Amino acid sequence: MSEGIVLGIVVFTLATFLGFELIHRVPPTLHTPLMSGSNAISGITIVGALIVAGGGHGWVSTAFGFGAVALAMMNVVGGYTVTDRMLHMFKKKPEDKDQ
Repeated sequence: MSEGIVLGIVVFTLATFLGFELIHRVPPTLHTPLMSGSNAISGITIVGALIVAGGGHGWVSTAFGFGAVALAMMNVVGGYTVTDRMLHMFKKKPEDKDQ
């Protein structure tokens, strides 16, 4: 195995453990604001995954890049959906004029 692959696996493993620990230590009241920030990070992940998928480095990198694009897009869409629902909860409802 080349040094680049080993380094990539080490970085991926450390990022996975760090992300897991970080998310579990966030209080529930901060999840919505942090989700908006994580959507921006997932957008950066999508750009990187597109570069990997289209880099022409072989079928393995194309497959992993495609998987990364799909997972990051699900994260972005889900994050914006949840954020939108949370923001609608805080909007004032129009009052009925008939009463």
